[in-house]
Amino acid sequence: MSLPPEKASELKQLIHQQLSKMDVHGRIREILAETIREELAPDQQQLSTEDLIKALRRRGIIDDVMKELNFVTDNVDQELPSSPKQPVGFTDRQSTLLKKTNIDPTRRYLYLQVLGGKAFLEHLQEPEPIPGQACSTFTLCLHFRNQRFRSKPVPCACEPDFHDGFLLEVHRENLGDGTRMADSTTMLSISDPVHMVLIKTDIFAETTLVASYFLEWRSVLGSENGVTNLTVELMGVGTESKVSVGILNIKLEMYPPLNQTLSQEVVNTQLALERQKTAEKERLFLVYAKQWWREYLQIRPSHNSRLVKIFAQDENGINRPVCSYVKPLRAGRLLDTPRQAARFVNVLGYERAPVIGGGGKQEQWCTLLAFLCRNKGDCEDHANLLCSLLLGYGLEAFVCVGTKAKGVTHAWVMTCGTDGTITFWESLTGHRYLHKPTNPDEPSAAEQSKPLYPYRTIGCVFNHQMFLGNCQPSDSVESCVFDLNDESKWKPMSEEAVKSVCAPGATTSLPPFPPLCASTIDASVTSNEIEMQLRLLVSEHRKDLGLTTVWEDQLSYLLSPALASYEFERTTSISAGNEEFQDAIRRAVPDGHTFKGFPIHFVYRNARRAFATCLRSPFCEEIICCRGDQVRLAVRVRVFTYPESACAVWIMFACKYRSVL
Repeated sequence: MSLPPEKASELKQLIHQQLSKMDVHGRIREILAETIREELAPDQQQLSTEDLIKALRRRGIIDDVMKELNFVTDNVDQELPSSPKQPVGFTDRQSTLLKKTNIDPTRRYLYLQVLGGKAFLEHLQEPEPIPGQACSTFTLCLHFRNQRFRSKPVPCACEPDFHDGFLLEVHRENLGDGTRMADSTTMLSISDPVHMVLIKTDIFAETTLVASYFLEWRSVLGSENGVTNLTVELMGVGTESKVSVGILNIKLEMYPPLNQTLSQEVVNTQLALERQKTAEKERLFLVYAKQWWREYLQIRPSHNSRLVKIFAQDENGINRPVCSYVKPLRAGRLLDTPRQAARFVNVLGYERAPVIGGGGKQEQWCTLLAFLCRNKGDCEDHANLLCSLLLGYGLEAFVCVGTKAKGVTHAWVMTCGTDGTITFWESLTGHRYLHKPTNPDEPSAAEQSKPLYPYRTIGCVFNHQMFLGNCQPSDSVESCVFDLNDESKWKPMSEEAVKSVCAPGATTSLPPFPPLCASTIDASVTSNEIEMQLRLLVSEHRKDLGLTTVWEDQLSYLLSPALASYEFERTTSISAGNEEFQDAIRRAVPDGHTFKGFPIHFVYRNARRAFATCLRSPFCEEIICCRGDQVRLAVRVRVFTYPESACAVWIMFACKYRSVL
């Protein structure tokens, strides 16, 4: 295989650097002198090449060199779909490049090492973890230019023992020849930060967002030898965004080493220039938004009370235009249809932003990485993700901001069909609703069927390119007309103004969108584990009531089709397979016996928590605590996995017994 001249020279340079690093030339000179002294006969004038190679091989020099130069071609596990890379497993803590890494010697890499943490004062009194005992852990999640990484979990402590290395490829996009190695000047123009999210997982597998930090890595381009050490102070989130939660020690190193580093002054000038441009764009957008808002209020003074949300605070307490939280997002091969995408978003957990004390809801719209890593978020996080996925599928999708019953602020998604059909998508449940506006002035209005959707008012709609405020006489969703091109009904913002701060790469303050990652959960193994735990819990519960428990495996197996059918219906809104399930149950239950079944759905995998919830249902308790003649119990668990290790967990308890009158 022949290489282009520039690649051949780069490869030669790499090999030369490695040989110099190992001081191979010095070792060869030593062995050459030793061989001449010991093995060369007095009458022999020269040493052949073969003799020298034999001597080098005998002393292990050639093996050492080949090991160091051997770029292993075994595939490293990668997160799908966009080939974002898993954390590289490093066997030691040196800054040398380690061996189980899939490395292209013609590409440039940033080797980021996390070398411990300190001053996590909230965990000052944390006891030393006991081996084998569950404890709360910290996990660091990273995203850089379409690559996702996750550290090994470490026990929560005042000085958490982070020791992980991540190999980030500094590749170029839309810059011509993508096969050439990026040089210092090219890399200086890559403004994407390394987004770092710190997650705490407690002993019940509940996750908490601890910190979200954007690391400016380009300082390494002006460092001597392309190596720099940083101390990163992590700040809290939400109401604690001004409070330090801890410090991480980070080492950055370019690989291969840079031929020439930039002066620190050049790097600082570039960063200052970018900040200045971003600040100016954001200032101009703010001026425009204020003018737009004044015009909107002049239409009708009552508009002041409508939910027209132009800016929203992220987890770091930074105000950002709402349009920047949405972007067309392709799921690769992880999700096949828009409805499956809606199901995926639905099974991500729902949790309102925590607030200390009373005073209503704390606003916090999370960046996508923070939402995905935590695996739960508020209704706005779900709506932004669903809208992004639907845009990725080529639909005209918008996030709607309004209220539900009792005036509760809410966000949901709307799609506009080419035929004018308006569909609402509830991101928290996966339900879809068709919208048909009612005319309150028509005499038949009272007879018109009440809408099925839970939404009451709507203030604005937006996506990555458009923002529109509702300026119809009433903000009631029922009577709202969604002709977004009619400026008498919807006041638009300038698309150019929105793009100036929300288009990809428009400003350096915009967090890049990460790709979705495939699930790491084995559905069959997890289903079996939860099922075994539930059997044990049921047996113990019945034993406490003085009842014996007899399980019937065949009956448990027959429940599987029903669970698969329920999940299929949630994903497609189509019911299928019930006839076969009912026929199988009739055959399995003898004459004179009664069958009872209770299906229930969860989005978490904690068997004990699920069992406690089931017992609160009188129908389920009746089955679990069933008394009678020839009582046989069954339980079936089916875990359906989705991207980001999200799960839909279906459980069905059943019993059959002889009816005694």
